[in-house]
Amino acid sequence: MKNPSDVQIKQLLDTKKRIAVVGLSDNPDRTSYMVSEAMQRAGYTIIPVNPNTDVVLGEKSYASLKDIEGTVDMVNVFRRSEYLPDIAKETVEQGIDSFWAQLGVVNEEAYHYLKEHGVETVMDRCIKVEHAKFK
Repeated sequence: MKNPSDVQIKQLLDTKKRIAVVGLSDNPDRTSYMVSEAMQRAGYTIIPVNPNTDVVLGEKSYASLKDIEGTVDMVNVFRRSEYLPDIAKETVEQGIDSFWAQLGVVNEEAYHYLKEHGVETVMDRCIKVEHAKFK
């Protein structure tokens, strides 16, 4: 697995403004909430994907990527690594061309599947930390 260069990551963050966050918790103490809130404050549209919540960060929550209305620029994943292959398949099925798995989340099978389908893929990186590097 090889992540994009810093230049490519900066370009992703500069152009992908509507982010579906898979596994976004409505608990303000959870990392997914804190990271997504920071990205929302930075001007990104956050789309919660969690079948167990109705609203997170003031946004309607969806049960899955296929239920989201409108376009999605990037999928950001806060689920355990073993869930990545299924989320990768759903990402490709929905025609989303950017996939980000948070710090500590890596799956080689999902990575290769995404790359085979032309999806820009970042794994084992925190989107908030990466965003802060380019401010």
